[in-house]
Amino acid sequence: MSTSVLEVRGLAVEIPTPGGLLRPVRGVDLSVAAGETLAIVGESGCGKSLTSLAIMGLLPRNARITAQKIALKGATLQGLSDRAWRALRGNRIAMIFQDPMTALDPCYRIGDQMMEVLRQHRKVSRAAARARCLELLRQVGISSPEQRLEQFPHQLSGGLRQRVMIAMALLCEPELIIADEPTTALDVTIQAQILHLLARIQRETGIGLVLITHDLGVVAGIADRVAVMYGGQIVETGTCADVLTRPLHPYTEGLLRSIPVPGATRRGQMLGYIPGVVPRQTGELTRCGFLERCPYASAACAAGPVPLREAAAAVTAGAGAPTDAVPAPALDLPARAAGNAVRCVLPLDGSGRPADAWQRFTRATAALGDEPLARSAS
Repeated sequence: MSTSVLEVRGLAVEIPTPGGLLRPVRGVDLSVAAGETLAIVGESGCGKSLTSLAIMGLLPRNARITAQKIALKGATLQGLSDRAWRALRGNRIAMIFQDPMTALDPCYRIGDQMMEVLRQHRKVSRAAARARCLELLRQVGISSPEQRLEQFPHQLSGGLRQRVMIAMALLCEPELIIADEPTTALDVTIQAQILHLLARIQRETGIGLVLITHDLGVVAGIADRVAVMYGGQIVETGTCADVLTRPLHPYTEGLLRSIPVPGATRRGQMLGYIPGVVPRQTGELTRCGFLERCPYASAACAAGPVPLREAAAAVTAGAGAPTDAVPAPALDLPARAAGNAVRCVLPLDGSGRPADAWQRFTRATAALGDEPLARSAS
């Protein structure tokens, strides 16, 4: 593996509120190598976007960020001045925001916004900056780029605005791009085009890419490694193939169970779901954060905070894979890749996970008023 472009160790975010101190990010560790795509997945509110904003130095001033290490190509990002951040953002590290309509300035033409980035960091002439902008707009598949440079953001479709954001991120040839749910507001066809575009550009440039999403289908199509977040923590990390076919954490398993499987999910069949709600992120963790929503919970889960532990290559193939919503993997799967890790006390050989545990758990919680969603039979 190449040298890490981004390395984060022990990242935590605390935000004071009238209701107390929130801890939405708790001790996040991650790394991204050159030419690698790391997908950070999890439900809304789990801390994905806050993690990316903390890395970019874009959190509000009342947020307290602590970390053992946040480094870009070995250079620390902690404690940088506003001037140093301005020289870094858009130059060596860039971000593609979730909503391009709010990320782009509605009062300036596309060309002026793009050229400002380039002239700020590269000190080139206006003519050279315009030529580079036209080149990037063509590279991201925008037709009539000369016309687009003269338009305002509201005159472009959502898909074109997102392509403009990608072009702006690439202007200064950054070493790392963070894409925060770049396809959320787009229709399925445009989503596929944007994802294919990101994958192609990464192959051509060798940049590191952090993709933040809640869509596991997106992860399967583009990511090399996956980090699953829950309650502000990374609860499982590993290669895309290992995490999506042989999940070890019950939360990852629950996410996979909620996805309809073509040819296997029948009309009228109840989709899998995770009962309960995410607990409020206040106070110190004194036990597993997923305890109340886990069908495999035991006394060991409440004994104390659960650290990440290596999922050794010797783990039995197929351990922890869903048995109903997702087809079970074959028993001759290769050993797990090095670096896989999980934040769970369950045995890694798949024991302690009764086959009907999810069904019994969801029936019990539904009886208490937590009703699942069913597929329409129409």
